[in-house]
Amino acid sequence: MAEFPDEMKEGQFERQEDAFRMWVGKAGGPPVVDGRYHLYVSLACPWAHRTLIVRSLLGLESSIGISIADPVRDERGWAFREGHGHHRDEAEGFHFLSEAYLATDPGFRGRYTVPVLWDRVEKRIVNNSEDDICRMFQESFASPAARDLFPLHLAEEQAEVSDYLYQTVNNGVYRAGFATTQNAYEEAVRDLFLGLDEMAVRLERSTFLLGEHLVESDLRLFCTLIRFDSVYHGHFKCNLRRVVDCPPLLRFMRDVYPLPGVAETVNFDHIKRHYYGTHRELNPSGIVPLGPAAVFEKPGTGGGC
Repeated sequence: MAEFPDEMKEGQFERQEDAFRMWVGKAGGPPVVDGRYHLYVSLACPWAHRTLIVRSLLGLESSIGISIADPVRDERGWAFREGHGHHRDEAEGFHFLSEAYLATDPGFRGRYTVPVLWDRVEKRIVNNSEDDICRMFQESFASPAARDLFPLHLAEEQAEVSDYLYQTVNNGVYRAGFATTQNAYEEAVRDLFLGLDEMAVRLERSTFLLGEHLVESDLRLFCTLIRFDSVYHGHFKCNLRRVVDCPPLLRFMRDVYPLPGVAETVNFDHIKRHYYGTHRELNPSGIVPLGPAAVFEKPGTGGGC
């Protein structure tokens, strides 16, 4: 796919490695200081979405600021611009996220991705790995009274589930959507639905993936599911089934969505305008579909037809 030429190998999409992996609050990393760090996100991106939910669930809104990118990304990358939604960067006045990358490393030649955790004192990117940022929020920034999204007694199982989710589901939809050969596409879709079936089996046994308490792995699944029927099912050709057709997955999504601080991070306007308006090789017209109707709210909370 022309949009990511350096990440295509024999028809398969292979995501680039995260370039910046400093850790706030650990030896060799910058100190934990309230208000010093700023999170750059897109509401459309599932990887950035997860960091935004963790920030909210851990009560870090007042200590870590955010800037939200415009959902439509062009060849210049994620932008902060006037207009629809007023997506200005109030922290540094960046017009494009690339400015943060090049301020940190003038020789950076990769793709400019969200999320980014920015150090407002050193004027550099601390970390651009969503996995690191979520765990850092818990270990370095959250109060002892905050919910524990990485419980120690589940660490081994959680790591296994999270890795499996990434390989088959979270990145699986992209492997399907960006595949440029039939074999690569079919392999990705089969892996994706095997992964979803495995998650459904788990959710038939318990409220969340690892039991009765929400952990960060659940958010990995949620951020893909909430986009699935609106984007991945049609736009990325992941159309064997919809989430609405799978009761355990639909029930799970409806349980996570109303948790305090989660619903506010879900923006279907950004999600659909980004995917349908940015990936012009997949959707040349740029037309954004009106549907499908929302199914993520519990029955009885929305209007009728």
